[in-house]
Amino acid sequence: MDALQFLSAKDAKRHPVYALVGDEDFLKRHARERIISIAIGDEDPSFAVSASGGDRLDFSTARNELETLPFLAPCRVLIVDAADKFVTENRQALEAYAAKPSAVGVLVLDVKTFPENTKLAKALPDGAKIVCKAPPEYKIGAWCVEWAKTAHKKKLATEAAELLVERVGTSMGLLDQELGKLANAVGAKPVISADDVDTLVGRSKAADVFRIMDAIGDGKPAQALSILQELFAEGEDPMAVIGPLTAQLRKLATVGRLMVVEKLPMGSAMDAANVPKWEKARVNCEKQLKHLGGPRLLKLPDWLVEINYGLKGGNPLPERVQVERLIVMLARPREDVKK
Repeated sequence: MDALQFLSAKDAKRHPVYALVGDEDFLKRHARERIISIAIGDEDPSFAVSASGGDRLDFSTARNELETLPFLAPCRVLIVDAADKFVTENRQALEAYAAKPSAVGVLVLDVKTFPENTKLAKALPDGAKIVCKAPPEYKIGAWCVEWAKTAHKKKLATEAAELLVERVGTSMGLLDQELGKLANAVGAKPVISADDVDTLVGRSKAADVFRIMDAIGDGKPAQALSILQELFAEGEDPMAVIGPLTAQLRKLATVGRLMVVEKLPMGSAMDAANVPKWEKARVNCEKQLKHLGGPRLLKLPDWLVEINYGLKGGNPLPERVQVERLIVMLARPREDVKK
């Protein structure tokens, strides 16, 4: 079961064994809280909930704890953190336990992976296997809108959500923190607007990369290279720079192909490429499209393949030099591009 579905379910039932699978700590934290709530209700968790690292826990100790009814609570919850090693070393014992679990215990296994073809995975119902992975990037904005409503009691405008993701990135934990700050900052206002986000949310390192694209769109190659050098001087890794840069360039390449090859209007092409509808995002995208021009837009996919291959060891040049070369190709005036 997807973690977001689990968190929103109204009638989730208690299971004796849960597996929290994936690498999104924000979802795992909230899934844990939901499991504890399902297991012990409003009782004090200090009497009934314990956690142990999977690298130092033996199964007999875990079993004894799960068999012990806690004081003033209907059951005991044992959370095994980083449980991949624990599961591997105790797979047969866990399979036997899942077949005949304690009536007063809830075991929560926090793992990175949990292959569905194992006997243990097959022994657990779907509702006990909680997949804690972040939604794809194109769905993060919609999640922000829903989370702002359910967790922070505020309506988040669609344009504000798009800008928030652009500023903060796709980390759900960081987005939740910023939404909490925004909800407090706007006070009694029922809606968080794009202007609120623009005023109150600082730029992340990833968002700084978009300043490079803005400078390119404004026809300021020296400024684009200066921003890049600032990021490198602050210790930013070239791979961390190329990630958000690549994401934006792919959108531009898609818009360019739709406009040049399929003759779609610019607005329709932007919609199809999932360019945020916030006015500033659209204006900046249009500037970048006009600066690059059709020939360069059609070359972008090849350039992106080349830079990604080069940064993974396929080019003997230093990584910084490779990124700088890409920025120069993007930033130079259109009349310098060979047709």
